[in-house]
Amino acid sequence: MGHKTHPLGFRLGILHHDQSLWFGQANNYVFNLKEDYEIRKLILKCILSYNSTSSGVTRIIIKRSERKKKIYIEIKSVAPEQIVGESGSRLRTLDKRISYIVKPKRILLNIIKITKPYTEATLLADVLIFNLQKRISFRKCMRKILERYRIENALNGIKIQISGRLNGAEIARTEWVREGRVPLQTIRADIDYCYKTAQTSYGILGIKIWIFKTEILTRSFL
Repeated sequence: MGHKTHPLGFRLGILHHDQSLWFGQANNYVFNLKEDYEIRKLILKCILSYNSTSSGVTRIIIKRSERKKKIYIEIKSVAPEQIVGESGSRLRTLDKRISYIVKPKRILLNIIKITKPYTEATLLADVLIFNLQKRISFRKCMRKILERYRIENALNGIKIQISGRLNGAEIARTEWVREGRVPLQTIRADIDYCYKTAQTSYGILGIKIWIFKTEILTRSFL
């Protein structure tokens, strides 16, 4: 009892795609996996250098074609203009830096704009972290997230959890709030989940957000 299952991994292959869509032989699988990690790390680092508050990126999907020596990278962001830059200058710089890591493979970048940012757990977690680091009360921060959640009528539920030395308390504790339904053990429930940490003056706060979007009764792939 008490063992937790990752909400996204629990639904992987049923409702959710993997973020690395490629097949690797035994001799190059580890190398490709490490290369994916370095690509994601570099993309987030470059975007955060332009805007230190939040990257605005929710997913980075990597597809490979070993026969054609190509790597297709799909970046889902709430602010594509932040990645592209003026006349595509930032995008060209990002392309060169990634190409340097994956030589001699060719890079194809695709930026997708997120039209409903308040339905993404990652973006809500970034907003929560920004407010907590400004030393705003954690209860007030939670209420602000719930106000943003209520804007989207299509969502069925949300749960927010913060752990650590809340408001500078001597003893760490966990506080959470939930609105609507969040059925974590129902596989057909489309759950978006995010875990991040906030670096505050009192220490590190762990943040978890679950969003119950809808129930999917038919598979769209596989």
